[in-house]
Amino acid sequence: MAGKEVSGRNDINRRTFLAQSARGTAALGLSTAFVKGASAERPPRVDPNEPSVGSLPDPDGPIRLGFIGVGGIGFRHMWRFWELREDGYNLDIRAASDCYQQRKAQAASWAEAAIGHRIDTYFDYRELLERDDIDAVVIAPPDHWHALCTIHALEAGKDVYCEKPLTLTAEEALEVRNAVYRTGRVFTCGAQRTSDPAYRRARQFVEDGSLGSIIAVHADVGMNFSTAANPDSSGVWDWHIDPNASDDPGAGDFYIDWRQWLGPAPERPYSAPRFFRFRKFWDYSGGITTDFSFHQVAPLHIALGCGAPEQAAATGGRYLHRDFMEVPDTLAGSLDYPEDFSMLLTASIANSRGSANMIRGSRATVIFEDWGRIHVEAENGHRSWFAERHGSESLIINAMEETGQTATSRDAHRRNWLDCIRTREQTNCPVEIAADTMVGMRMIVDAYRKEQTIYWDREQEAYVDSHPRPNRRSKFPEIEA
Repeated sequence: MAGKEVSGRNDINRRTFLAQSARGTAALGLSTAFVKGASAERPPRVDPNEPSVGSLPDPDGPIRLGFIGVGGIGFRHMWRFWELREDGYNLDIRAASDCYQQRKAQAASWAEAAIGHRIDTYFDYRELLERDDIDAVVIAPPDHWHALCTIHALEAGKDVYCEKPLTLTAEEALEVRNAVYRTGRVFTCGAQRTSDPAYRRARQFVEDGSLGSIIAVHADVGMNFSTAANPDSSGVWDWHIDPNASDDPGAGDFYIDWRQWLGPAPERPYSAPRFFRFRKFWDYSGGITTDFSFHQVAPLHIALGCGAPEQAAATGGRYLHRDFMEVPDTLAGSLDYPEDFSMLLTASIANSRGSANMIRGSRATVIFEDWGRIHVEAENGHRSWFAERHGSESLIINAMEETGQTATSRDAHRRNWLDCIRTREQTNCPVEIAADTMVGMRMIVDAYRKEQTIYWDREQEAYVDSHPRPNRRSKFPEIEA
């Protein structure tokens, strides 16, 4: 069955930019495998202890970090990584890149005060990647840049922490995965809940059959930054728009290299709302699904041990926010998996009354409560059976206490990446989890935007026109009446 393109991106513009990027990358001595159109076929995985490009960090020296994108979350990563030195992590920060001169200046000024020396800053991240005194990079630009920055960093021999979502499209996610495989570099995606031990603890109940057949999975996100004084605010993405910012090179610290920022996105004149509030626009983001639901679905994939979904449907809209925002403020979607279960996703930035993630089985249900805690409850007809196996019909498990983990959220995730750079082991959010999650999140986006059911063939790793398993037993009876 032939694959089809449904991502809706400006492919001609993207190819033009990638060709330009290839020329610039080649000038810096970096590989152009991705921008030349590397095959999506999964290559053999190179051993991270013997990467095909770059070298291993000095075991007795600091892990030398560079940062690509030092706006809100990127700048936060800088100082939070630096604070880990207080917990014994040996690291140094060498350089940063950003398209906004003010952010470059802020990063350099902070480094001089906090670290004791200024760092080099760049508009073009490829200049940062050219340096041989950087072991690893943290990538946190807008989503439309994640694929190119990550692949170029891997090809430059750097270990990578890429913020979620992994990419903007499903196809790009496969290319990132392949780049990790062929380079052997250590990679993690910034879906911090994958460092919550509760999901790996829940995996044990899935694997040993305690939940029975998995029927349905629920993933929910709820937040609301509106107030009585500002009832229409979409505050979660209403980041400050600097009125002095400009694409005029003579604007000094307020200069934005707009062409560099646009990168592979469609060409358009400078727009302050697009730059400062990029998550509201389809050219640069998948909205609440890729920004927030990604955080829920990635760890659920770990608990379930599943791959990418094969069918998606979605509905929703801009029910509260009426500004220039293109993406919905509320969305409900469903994903069907070849393992024969459904995942139901709900997300809203207009209401904060969310519900817990859960895995519903024929014998028991796992409910994910606070960080590290799960509640496992047997179904009525299976209480005695469940109690015989586990000593009780209902279990409250604190996976933090069981594992001895003390750090939560982003700190746990940052620590895990740094630990794996040293050990060369797989991170808590490996590229396979990130890529399969990205496929599902993009399918939801496509289903919403196109108002149609979207299909993905896991074997072909491509969009297809109809269900890849038309005779699946989950839809049709095995016995005629």
